[in-house]
Amino acid sequence: MKKLIVLGSGTVGALAATTALFGTGVAAADDYAGQTYSDASSAAGDAGQTVVVAARVGDKLDQGDCIVTRSQTAPFASANDGAHVSNTVQFYLNCNGGVATATNPGASVASPEGRAAKAAADEAEAKALAEQQAAEQQAASQQEQELAQVSTPDQ
Repeated sequence: MKKLIVLGSGTVGALAATTALFGTGVAAADDYAGQTYSDASSAAGDAGQTVVVAARVGDKLDQGDCIVTRSQTAPFASANDGAHVSNTVQFYLNCNGGVATATNPGASVASPEGRAAKAAADEAEAKALAEQQAAEQQAASQQEQELAQVSTPDQ
């Protein structure tokens, strides 16, 4: 019994040492995740792959503007000859929109995509506000000039 415990402990120790030395498996990076469908499908086409939309969530964006949340090579065989289909990639799309609000779905502001969408929306809002203020100032200046012309008729 004592030999069995020692042997079991040795095996567990060897397994722990092997894991510490070589580590665990590394997950493969998704080449298309985070890109818009139009950019990702163009890149996949350039790589000689056929794109198939496997799933789509939401309807706020046009398909070309949807974000690819993940992709995978086709996990099926050809119906013609039974060979594995290796030139097809499946895209999973998020078409909810930029960032989630109280009334619209979208990416969380805590995610990288959500932060980027929020920053872009904030920038667009600031630009629109600046343009509106400039237009209001120009209108006020023009109105002031018109009033000055009317109030000084002798000039």
